[in-house]
Amino acid sequence: MAVQDKITGYSIYNRDAKQRTKHNILEELYPPLPNKKYDVIYVDPPWDYNGKMQFDKTSTTTEKLDLSRNIFISSASFKYPTLKLEELVKLPLNKIINNDCLLFMWTTSPHLENAIKLGKAWDFEYKTIAFIWNKMNHNPGQYTLSNCELCLVFKHGKIPRPRGARNIQQLISVPRQAHSVKPIEVIDGITAMFPTQKKIELFARRKATGWDSWGLDLSIYDPQNFQLEQERA
Repeated sequence: MAVQDKITGYSIYNRDAKQRTKHNILEELYPPLPNKKYDVIYVDPPWDYNGKMQFDKTSTTTEKLDLSRNIFISSASFKYPTLKLEELVKLPLNKIINNDCLLFMWTTSPHLENAIKLGKAWDFEYKTIAFIWNKMNHNPGQYTLSNCELCLVFKHGKIPRPRGARNIQQLISVPRQAHSVKPIEVIDGITAMFPTQKKIELFARRKATGWDSWGLDLSIYDPQNFQLEQERA
């Protein structure tokens, strides 16, 4: 078999993938956490998928390879530095949690077990699925088509008081937008449930009104000009 016959989309884009992968440029694994305690923590961990890439499946085999056009290729690691579970557990969350604290954590279905392990490592007890996001489209899956992401809720101590709204819907059907951007309805729902509590979003990529925010990506936004209200306009 000739060398040309062995070329696949994976082999062509392997070098491209390595060049596009984002890396943490800090000396430490994480920037410092705030010197403050919180009642509600909202986190979208940068889950690592072992370099798994999504791309146009019509070009994965030699028979269907079309070198005359670019092959669509995407990976979470192209958007931000991803972290493995053993790295995520090193985040010293115990420094910022109050005696009574809730943790709302996003996970994809493949990382559901890791999400529960991570919550326990951070000294929280898994309680339930707080939100189910129907992204109104799908990605190919090994078993069924992948339509949804989950936001789990964990508890440390008791549920913070006083409570706000108790009629927030679990199911949210909102079309997916840019990679990893979560629906505003979720953070709005948490705010409505706990309007007076001290709240922080971790691994945040934007500044939310009424919340403290922490994460590598915040430096690309101007918190004074990039508020959630702009997205509602």
